[in-house]
Amino acid sequence: MQIVEIIKQHSPITGEQIAEMLGLSRPTLRSDLALLVMLGYVDAKPKVGYSPGSAMSTGSQASRKLQTMKVKDVQSMPVIVRENASVHDAVVSLFMENVGSLIVVDEENCLSGVISRKDLLKFTLGNTAAASMPVSMVMTREPNVIHAEPDETVIDAARKMIHHQVDSLPVVVRSKQESVQGRNRWEVVGRVTKTIMTQILLELATEP
Repeated sequence: MQIVEIIKQHSPITGEQIAEMLGLSRPTLRSDLALLVMLGYVDAKPKVGYSPGSAMSTGSQASRKLQTMKVKDVQSMPVIVRENASVHDAVVSLFMENVGSLIVVDEENCLSGVISRKDLLKFTLGNTAAASMPVSMVMTREPNVIHAEPDETVIDAARKMIHHQVDSLPVVVRSKQESVQGRNRWEVVGRVTKTIMTQILLELATEP
């Protein structure tokens, strides 16, 4: 949706210009732009550039629906491991649940961190003792975890995912547990992923 907003504000605009504004490379955006063109959210003209498509025209039903859609309307169940779980347990959970990342919680079920396939791969390569180590040694720790809240809009969540270049976000609510060093603690209630975002676009684009 950040790409769509840039195109709406600066059309016609080239893929290279969009990539530069997002701080990304042109090849990184290729699949996203192709999907947006296919769904009708963006039009592409050779030697001219990208402009808004009919599906995102001002006042269109799909546009209005997308702008009001909340994270709580689309979130899925979180896939969680405890911070004292082993790296071996985390790898098993990733493949059993067929997900790209795991949400790590502490003994009070508050968000502790996030661990991705890339994190596990980097940690285990050449490390024969990795399997028995706790995931707390591998994960990205709170408060460095980017998350969403149920009442945020889907557009805001998508913007976070693009800006921070992550494939999913934990969905959290403020915990009643005591804060730590003045920081809020968060209870995990769901997750949103790039797959969910793609499904939303497809459903909106194909609605009668």
